[in-house]
Amino acid sequence: MSHDLKEIKEYLQLHADLGITEIFSSVPEHIFEKTKTFAIVRAKKKAGDSPTPVVSSMPLVKTPALVETAQKSCDNIGSLEELKAAIVAFDGSDLKKMATNLVFSDGNPGAKVMIIGEAPGADEDREGKPFVGMSGKLLDRMLSTIGLAREKNIYITNILPYRPPGNRTPTPAEMAVFRPFIIKHIELIAPKILILVGATALKTILQKDLPITKMHGVWNDFTIGSHTIKTIPLYHPAYVLRSPLQKRTVWQDLLEIQDKIDSWIVNTFPL
Repeated sequence: MSHDLKEIKEYLQLHADLGITEIFSSVPEHIFEKTKTFAIVRAKKKAGDSPTPVVSSMPLVKTPALVETAQKSCDNIGSLEELKAAIVAFDGSDLKKMATNLVFSDGNPGAKVMIIGEAPGADEDREGKPFVGMSGKLLDRMLSTIGLAREKNIYITNILPYRPPGNRTPTPAEMAVFRPFIIKHIELIAPKILILVGATALKTILQKDLPITKMHGVWNDFTIGSHTIKTIPLYHPAYVLRSPLQKRTVWQDLLEIQDKIDSWIVNTFPL
């Protein structure tokens, strides 16, 4: 029985690594195409060999060249439509091959508050919009407490435009390769306030290797050209769902954001 249980666990883990994390889906998927390497990997496991990773991350040796390619493709972009087209045309990541949809953005492009998350999950990959799953619904509720809504006054995107298989954390190579696109995205939106949701967004944008447990709720100045943006990291709602005791901390951080928004409005439109 224990041997059977071990095989079942290995079977489920391999599927999770491939990004197959749901029993039912609202859209048909070619599962056999996604799992064509499954038999080889499982055979190597039984033989005692070190299996080849099912989903390989980009080799680090190629990262500088890919970053340069991504940067060049952003150089002459002047609109969100051109940025989206450049991301679609970019073939520097295996994530594109595994994802169902490009997840570009949601909300009001004219908003002065921009929110950047980590990467799409299964719901986001299916719908092609950021933060639409359980954590997204919680984020909407969190922001609504301080008068923010994606239909009105916020703009939302992610560090990665494609879902990592199994909802895994983005690799440093993936973060580096897609950074030119997200920096251009920020430049085009030109927000007054930038909210970085989760550790991946914090590390990618601010380039600080500090834990979000120390950085959340702390304001930073992020500068693009002559434009300086007040930037604050926030706990990811997925983390809040797992750790409900952090709701009080998140509420305090949200009040910091509300104070900054109120201050900006007063200074911009003095009574």
